Amino acid sequence: MEFRVLRYFLTVAREGSITRAADYLHVTQPTLSRQLKDLEKSLGKKLFIRSSHHIILTDEGILLRKRAEEIIDMVNKTEAEFNSMEDTISGDVYIGSGETEAMKQISRVAKDLQLNYPNIRYHLYSGNEDDVTERLDKGLLDFGILIEPADLSKYHYINIPAKDVWGVVMRKDSPLAFKDSIQAVDLVNVPLICSRQVMKETFSKNEFADWFGEDFDKLNVVTTYNLAYNASIMVEGGIGYAVVLDKIVNTSNESNLCFRPLEPRLESGLNIVWKKHQIFSTAADIFIKKIQEKFSNCLSDE
Repeated sequence: MEFRVLRYFLTVAREGSITRAADYLHVTQPTLSRQLKDLEKSLGKKLFIRSSHHIILTDEGILLRKRAEEIIDMVNKTEAEFNSMEDTISGDVYIGSGETEAMKQISRVAKDLQLNYPNIRYHLYSGNEDDVTERLDKGLLDFGILIEPADLSKYHYINIPAKDVWGVVMRKDSPLAFKDSIQAVDLVNVPLICSRQVMKETFSKNEFADWFGEDFDKLNVVTTYNLAYNASIMVEGGIGYAVVLDKIVNTSNESNLCFRPLEPRLESGLNIVWKKHQIFSTAADIFIKKIQEKFSNCLSDE
């Protein structure tokens, strides 16, 4: 029993005439008559009593009309529901980032998308700029979140409207913990734990080196780190003071550590980047469009 034939049957039942039904359906009368005869044959029941001017439904025809109307209504409702829904999208979005509170901005976008696209999965990779851009260039990541200053010449990018604040994490019983902020002179003679990014040899784009000034080379860097969590463990163990971004390390009342900002205040902007001429998966394309929508005023002209 074909759905199309059920529609034909209901039209004939409504019009009470094969001629009028054929006109309404834009089919020839012989075609419509043949479809109805085939329907009766498939059901093994007579559905119409035919006269010269109109047709009358038999008891079996009345039952079929009721069932056909229910079927048509259900199909129409189902089509309307699916037409109103977003297409079912699934897939993976790969994001690389240094440790930064700006991930909260990314998480909000992912949460918004989750409502309409619950089958999109996100994969996060943590690393410094070199780690992230290497994986981005190899196609292992769709997007990277880079802390300024960073080399953006190879990428499209959007500025994330957030700033990371630099400072020093130390034990609460450390001599510098009594200070409200940390100046360059405070760091000259203490053991420091710095990110490898901060210690890059190319200081032309190293904000910390610029902030510290001409005595940067005199710093006593005893440990370098890639992840701030690991650095915090070294601080807690008494190895030294860690130069980190705020809100990355646990410095709550329950922690043995505290954070003091640098003075003058040192902030870094952030960008979400992707390769030029990148071909995105459907999931990644939806994600970046949502990012562009949310941060539309920050889209680069690159």
